Amino acid sequence: MIDSDCIFCKIVAGDIPSTKVLETDRVFAFRDLYPKAPTHVLVVPKDHYANVAELTAADPALAGEVLRATAEVAAAEGVAESGWRLFSNTGADGGQDVFHVHFHVAGGKPLGRMLSN
Repeated sequence: MIDSDCIFCKIVAGDIPSTKVLETDRVFAFRDLYPKAPTHVLVVPKDHYANVAELTAADPALAGEVLRATAEVAAAEGVAESGWRLFSNTGADGGQDVFHVHFHVAGGKPLGRMLSN
């Protein structure tokens, strides 16, 4: 399923250009336009799900494919050995800006603590 108003659905469809990093039948990964680290790749399911909870409830197997793809991206980007961060923002309070579930693969430098006390 595709949401015609969703920017990530448009990227997956090729209607908006992106720099593809990885693609499978059900997963697409592309470089973040505003990277927060030397490596910053977004990994999305090609089908539209608003957030992690919606994806895992609807298609746990696809959720696993997306997670597997994040590790493949980290390896392909050369950050698997040195370390990388995986995160997904869910909901407005969680900082989600695009309501198509996506995972950030970030690395390439020491990232420090994500949250402070």
